Amino acid sequence: MNAIQALSKRVSVAQLTGPDLTPDEEEKLFLAALRAPDHAWMRPSRYLTVRGDERQQLGRLFLESTDNWQTLAEDKQTKLLNMPMRAPLIVVAICTVTDHPKVPREEQLLSTGAGVQNMLNAAYALDIGAIWRTGDVAYNRKIAAGLGLKDNEEIVGFVYLGRVNTTPKPVPELAISDFVQSWPIKSS
Repeated sequence: MNAIQALSKRVSVAQLTGPDLTPDEEEKLFLAALRAPDHAWMRPSRYLTVRGDERQQLGRLFLESTDNWQTLAEDKQTKLLNMPMRAPLIVVAICTVTDHPKVPREEQLLSTGAGVQNMLNAAYALDIGAIWRTGDVAYNRKIAAGLGLKDNEEIVGFVYLGRVNTTPKPVPELAISDFVQSWPIKSS
C-alpha cells in the first residue's frame, strides 16, 4: 500500500483482537508518531503502553477516578472496567506542555495529535486495526495522576491497537468541493 492510499482510505476500527503486535510493528508505529510536525523541535509528546493484565488495572483506574462511581449503575461500572479490554494494546498519547515564547499550548497539543494521526495511518498501512478514543477518561485529572502525568501534561487520547476481526465499514467518499474554497470567498 502506498502512502496516498493509506492516507485516503484509512478507517478507524473499534473491534480489535489479538494476536499482539510484534515488537517490529510497535517500533514502526512509534517511529511514525515521532515524525509529527513539531514547532521549535520541542518534542512535547510521550506515550505509555498498556497491555495484558495492565488493562484491567487501567479499567479499575477509569472506574475509581469517576466522581461518585459507587453510585453508578452496575452496567455503567462494568462498562468503565471493560473499556481497556477492547484491544490488546492501548497507547496513551500524552502532551507535555511547556511555556515557550513562540509555541503556544495549542501548537504543542496539535503536535501530539499529529503524532497520533501518524500512528493511525501507519497502523492502517501495516494492516493493524486502530481507533483514537477520548471522552471523559481522557480529560479526567484523577486518571492523569493515576497514570503518572505531571501537572503540565495532558492526555491527548487513547489509541486502541490490535488485529481487525470484522470487515470495517466503508467510509463514504467526500466531495472535496464541499470542504475547500478559494479565498477571497465570493458572496452569492
